[in-house]
Amino acid sequence: MPGRRELAYAVLLCLSGAGLALWAARSTWVVGVLDRPEPLLVVDEGRTGGQLLPWLPALALVGLAGGGALLATRGRLRRVLGGLLTLLGLALAAGGGYGLVADLGGQVTRLLPALCLLGGLLVAAGGLLTAARGQRWPAMGARYERGSASVRRPVGPIAGAGTVEAWDALDRGEDPTARGEDPKVS
Repeated sequence: MPGRRELAYAVLLCLSGAGLALWAARSTWVVGVLDRPEPLLVVDEGRTGGQLLPWLPALALVGLAGGGALLATRGRLRRVLGGLLTLLGLALAAGGGYGLVADLGGQVTRLLPALCLLGGLLVAAGGLLTAARGQRWPAMGARYERGSASVRRPVGPIAGAGTVEAWDALDRGEDPTARGEDPKVS
């Protein structure tokens, strides 16, 4: 049971951190005044974190996908994914840190880069937890995996329609309404 709980924590850390970083990157970080010729009015121009650092929203989306992929992987592949999520989270945190310390010009909102930094640290924590302990966590059951080509299942009409055999045929991907005769092509 502790393995399931740790897996849930890692997935929640990665998804919440990447979601927070994506939201922060898509929000306005800087508002600057745009001077225009005399008859036109002065305009306030806002720039998002994604406009300042174009790779930031893309990394956050990859972090969301990686958090979901933790559920579908197992063993060494899950640990490698954890290492990649750790690096990805540190890159998101670096983007948020850059937004905090850089001179971006205009009025800078420091809260949103700080939230991006926090989101990146959450993703990195989830990735680090996965890299350290992910190999021992449970994986999805075999029913979610594709059957091997060497296993042949019987094909043909289903006896006793409306019974357990019909449901088993659906699980095998067969049509339980097929009667076994070949349809004539006209």
